[in-house]
Amino acid sequence: QVQLVESGGGLVQPGGSLRLSCAASGFTFSNYIMRWYRQAPGNERELVAHITPTGGSTYYTDSVKGRFTISRDNAKNTVYLQMNSLKPEDTAVYYCNVRKYTGDHWGQGTQVTVSS
Repeated sequence: QVQLVESGGGLVQPGGSLRLSCAASGFTFSNYIMRWYRQAPGNERELVAHITPTGGSTYYTDSVKGRFTISRDNAKNTVYLQMNSLKPEDTAVYYCNVRKYTGDHWGQGTQVTVSS
């Protein structure tokens, strides 16, 4: 059974930083692209970043380029999202995702609120 558990969210002031973690189990983590999505109130869920199985290639949506960094530790079955220079518009619930032949699997999400 695929399980994804996010952590690390919270309340931070504009310009601050947070590091999100997603602990994965129930599948061979090192074989899969891992993704971070986010969903703000009233908005659709959007892809923030992804990382290939070995970590050799990454993708970022334009609004986070230069501020966010996705990484993974295949020995720990964990994917991370380092978020720097946070802005109020980064406020959202952040979700970890893996796409398998059985479909998309999601964690429960972690709330990130950027506010002074």
